[in-house]
Amino acid sequence: MKKIYFAAAIRGGRDDAELYKEVIDFMKKDNVVLTEHIGNPSLTNTGEKLIDVEIFERDINWLKESDVVIAECSTASLGVGYELAYAEKLNKPIHVFYKKDANLSAMISGNKYFELHSYANKEELFSIIESLL
Repeated sequence: MKKIYFAAAIRGGRDDAELYKEVIDFMKKDNVVLTEHIGNPSLTNTGEKLIDVEIFERDINWLKESDVVIAECSTASLGVGYELAYAEKLNKPIHVFYKKDANLSAMISGNKYFELHSYANKEELFSIIESLL
């Protein structure tokens, strides 16, 4: 059983919130997802009801505790970019997922440390995640 830090857009946009919930539920079957709140459908792009420093400290602790980072990067997010860089500094395995038609940042796609996975549909996404975990 792995501890997964799932990263995805919150303040950057919640268009894929339903997908995030499904991904989290899928991974939770056999693992612990530390960032389960990202799949909460009531969470809006204004973020959580915590002060920013509390979110930062909590998320950094979760990154340190995690065994692997899985990020859905189809929606651009400064926070997710920061989390990926921090996780790289911690030498965590990092898997970046994005929809085939997404315009992925060059700072993500150009970083050879990250394992990149494009996908066409939810089934393909789940299949790749299953093979990794």
